[in-house]
Amino acid sequence: MSPTTAVPRAEFFVAATQHKPWGHETLFATGEQGYVGKLISVGAGQSLSLQLHREKDETITVVSGAATFEHGPSADSLTARTLRPGDTVHVPALVVHRITALADLLFAEVSTGAPGWREDVVRLADRYGRVGTTAP
Repeated sequence: MSPTTAVPRAEFFVAATQHKPWGHETLFATGEQGYVGKLISVGAGQSLSLQLHREKDETITVVSGAATFEHGPSADSLTARTLRPGDTVHVPALVVHRITALADLLFAEVSTGAPGWREDVVRLADRYGRVGTTAP
């Protein structure tokens, strides 16, 4: 390495936690490296929005608990599947999806982190009054 080449260094920080109506999420990778990483905690019986992403691509793996994962090409054409620890699902952009916790749920989500990723959610249904918004 030449003297003018910067040496990469490990970066340490405290991951930010954001409270949501269904639980909370801890953001451990913010998109600056090209990907986003979250640990998402959902209380038993609670659901994330029925949603899709225009560009964002996600992979989800269940760490603990159990969930129903609904998915399909449209809100009126969904298939449901039960997810348990270790189960993993890849959700490409434009796939309509929703997670409902059957028991207290913890899952990890890694997604693409293109600029604007925080606003890339289209809420089709939401029991917390957030339909049509990108609000947390």
